[in-house]
Amino acid sequence: MEHLYYRSFFAVACLALLSWGAWPAAAQGKHPVSGRQYAWVMGAAGADWLVRPEREQEENPDLAVSLLGLRPGMVVADIGAGVGYYSLKMAAQVGDTGKVYASDLQPEMLRLLRKRLEKSRVSNVIPVLGSETETNLPDGSVDLAVLVDVYHEFSEPRKMLASLARALKPDGRLVLLEFRKEDPKVPIREEHKMSVAVVRQELEADGYVLEKLLKDLPWQHVFFFKKANRPE
Repeated sequence: MEHLYYRSFFAVACLALLSWGAWPAAAQGKHPVSGRQYAWVMGAAGADWLVRPEREQEENPDLAVSLLGLRPGMVVADIGAGVGYYSLKMAAQVGDTGKVYASDLQPEMLRLLRKRLEKSRVSNVIPVLGSETETNLPDGSVDLAVLVDVYHEFSEPRKMLASLARALKPDGRLVLLEFRKEDPKVPIREEHKMSVAVVRQELEADGYVLEKLLKDLPWQHVFFFKKANRPE
């Protein structure tokens, strides 16, 4: 495999770990509907990989954010926010009248996020400590919940989807970005990819309906879901 995009040793090493299995094996447990093996969660030791400069070329996150349709005043949840790479980008889009809940289950990630917020002087991002089963977001508070390469790592995905449904407003939407399992050229370890078929199978089993699927990004699909009983 050629590493055209990885100009630093750290970026090359992290991609290799994700691709070839030097990191821990997939988390114990399989999804009861699809049989998919749950993936391990990247710890805070890998935080630098989340903000690597090469990510702009590999994933085109600015385009990803533009595809979300964010508007000033919206309330957005960045689930599995890590150090806030996407949180800060979305915060700029929703403006001072909006806010971003940055939820993560790792306290150390949230500590690093708070340092970035302080350095950037961003005041409309709210760190939230979640868990494996709960977002810990206020009920009915969120216009858009965004999961960037996170859903496949949930060890309790059905409980998390239920928690997300409670957090969404009646017309709220759930957005998943996932590395394309159908594309062998995406250099990511297999359990950190998801196919369109499996994403639909799992979310539809928990009452979500696929509203649209975007294929604009280099490595990821973008899924927009609503609850089956929610407004158009």
